[in-house]
Amino acid sequence: MLTALDLTLVYLIAAVLGVVVCRSLKLPPILGYLVVGVVIGPNALSLASDVPGVQHLAEFGVVFLMFAIGLEFNLPKLHSMRSLVFGLGLLQVVITVGGTILGNVFLEWAFAMAGRHWELGWQGALVLGAAMAMSSTAIVVKLMAERLELESEHGRRVIGVLLFQDLAVVPLLVLIPALSGSGSAMAQSLGWAGLKAVLLLTLLLTGGQHVMRRWLTLVARRKSQELFMLNLLLVTLGLAWLTEHAGLSLALGAFVAGMLIAETEYRHQVETDIRPFHDVLLGLFFITIGMRLDWQTLVYQWPLVIVLTLVPTFAKFVLVAGLAKLFKAPTGVALRTGLYLAQAGEFGFVLLTLGAQQNLIAAQWVSPVLAAMVMSMLMTPLVIEYSDRIVMKLSASDWLLQSVQLTTIAKKAIKTDAHVIICGYGRSGQNLARLLEAEGIPYMALDLDPDRVRQAAAAGQSVVFGDAARLTSLIAAGLSRASALVISYHDTPSALKVLHEVRSHAPQVPVVVRTIDDTDLEKLRAAGATEVVPEAIEGSLMLASHALALVGVPMRRVLRIARDARDRRYGLLRGYFHGLDDDTGEDRDQARLQSISLPAGSVLNGCKLGDVGTVAWGVSVISIKRSNGAVLAAAEDVVLHGGDTLVISGTPEALARAEHGLLVG
Repeated sequence: MLTALDLTLVYLIAAVLGVVVCRSLKLPPILGYLVVGVVIGPNALSLASDVPGVQHLAEFGVVFLMFAIGLEFNLPKLHSMRSLVFGLGLLQVVITVGGTILGNVFLEWAFAMAGRHWELGWQGALVLGAAMAMSSTAIVVKLMAERLELESEHGRRVIGVLLFQDLAVVPLLVLIPALSGSGSAMAQSLGWAGLKAVLLLTLLLTGGQHVMRRWLTLVARRKSQELFMLNLLLVTLGLAWLTEHAGLSLALGAFVAGMLIAETEYRHQVETDIRPFHDVLLGLFFITIGMRLDWQTLVYQWPLVIVLTLVPTFAKFVLVAGLAKLFKAPTGVALRTGLYLAQAGEFGFVLLTLGAQQNLIAAQWVSPVLAAMVMSMLMTPLVIEYSDRIVMKLSASDWLLQSVQLTTIAKKAIKTDAHVIICGYGRSGQNLARLLEAEGIPYMALDLDPDRVRQAAAAGQSVVFGDAARLTSLIAAGLSRASALVISYHDTPSALKVLHEVRSHAPQVPVVVRTIDDTDLEKLRAAGATEVVPEAIEGSLMLASHALALVGVPMRRVLRIARDARDRRYGLLRGYFHGLDDDTGEDRDQARLQSISLPAGSVLNGCKLGDVGTVAWGVSVISIKRSNGAVLAAAEDVVLHGGDTLVISGTPEALARAEHGLLVG
């Protein structure tokens, strides 16, 4: 009989070995956990048993997964992706569940006509449909991030559908337990659960955000990482406990906790802090799922497993691709969206297990369905790896569209020579482009954000939609003729891909790489980077200086340009907006930024900035934002109007004097 310590060591050793093997094969760790569960489970080596204590601990993996998903559901993101989340995602889930139920009705009729009994009721079909509707957020998002496709056309659609699938889990976790009762009991149970959910969510989401922000601010001001982590666990598990005791589910409470924190300024810190718990406990959850899989099912029922793997996967691919096409996606984008979402998902295991616990699915069906779900997830890395080839085979128009895209890049770059290729057109890339343009140096920028590209191109800037990590895009942008290439975004894996392509096909082109810090400095230099610029206060300025020097601008002129840029922007780079958690003795006398909005009837309305007397207050004006959103650089002849917002820099005492002078007069 294994003790608790023996069992823990077995789980840890198996998990480490599984993850190491998967990393070596460049497969997602989730697949390693599933395989490990099969190997050590009671149906194989019997090294460990699925004891209730371990199962209960593994459930917290789902709790923290729902918490992490809740962090993604802030209202601005949902609003910007509403057509994809609540349009494409909603239809995919509803049609999948509805189609499964209709298919089950047809099988019932067909078996009845043959004089045989079909064992699965509509409740079980609903559970299977719900499980089939889920795709693997963990696997797909990780693979897309590695392939730099999160901001691509199909990437945005995939993320939108995954977000709705994850959101749909919350009501499904409430619905499935209610299906085991009679019709009236089920209606009463669902109505009561729905009422409790509405009341609880209304209470939490209306006043909860304010309370959460105030509470986390109080904790953060203590400057204790340990205290912050303890409170994070308390909030997550406390809300999970609250919803469970309200008759709902642990996952719903964790999801709400994530949503509340997503609206605060601590979201990114929380996401980083919670990841170790999320990854470890979710791995334990997948091990327990694998332990339920009977390998003998694969051996003795392999035709059924293959059918249950291929038919739902193909049907889901066709459905998602068709819906994406209905939402006006190009054929190639629609096909990629379908391929990326065709597999089963981690929440499918949760829903299937819950359905089996409620006796909605016969025991003999659970193992074949589990095996089919695992097989579909094992296929996913290969499907995504070869998705481009698959799409090329299925759609000649996709090849044509890619050719048109490359032609667009080449057409824009064909007349340029000795230009700078800017990979990524975010803030740093745009700052560099402005300096290059001021010096009359041609440039070509590649970016994967279609909105940013459209707006910048409409403004007459030399930017096109393209993936800088693909050789075809770099060649179309005139890599062999370029005088320099600058990687302006901080993504080391992508930078290494770009460096590999440049060193293989245009080794004479110098490359400047931007990074967050010096962690990967030697790795990037070894890969062929001419200069690596760790991001700091003068990160953008250093990046521009290296690029100008590499394309032949005299060093004295480079230094003068850098000095002028520093004179214009150094106050903004050195100052920071102050927060509630910055009240420490060390920075009390340091310069900081503050935004002050002039009232509509301000006495300064119509006055020039130079006549206001900000110098006497000991502050400097950095910029002025008009009421229509336009931002102006500070200049003495700028006329102020009511509704303008001034960004000023100075010490706390000077800022207080300036605020009184600007608002009171």
